[in-house]
Amino acid sequence: MKKAYQRFRLIAKWEGYSYLALLGIAMPLKYAADLPMAVTIIGSIHGFLFVAMGILALDVRQEAKHSFLWVLTAFIASIVPFGTFYWDKKWEKEQVKMSQIKG
Repeated sequence: MKKAYQRFRLIAKWEGYSYLALLGIAMPLKYAADLPMAVTIIGSIHGFLFVAMGILALDVRQEAKHSFLWVLTAFIASIVPFGTFYWDKKWEKEQVKMSQIKG
């Protein structure tokens, strides 16, 4: 259980960083400096992390017996700027609680 939450939280943080880089660096470079390649590169990295986070959220849901609402919350957190950082505190508490229950 601990490993699934650890992987999920790590990827969620990187997904959050990549989203901020996409919005705060790549998009301005695309439109202000006419450098669309920045969005292509950072967007691809962000897309990979977004999908990985979704898969890992489903893995945590299955192992922790969370409801689908938990996965939906993780999805919403991933599309709101700073959302994954905000929710990470709750996910950390859940991870600790689940690790105490499981062993």
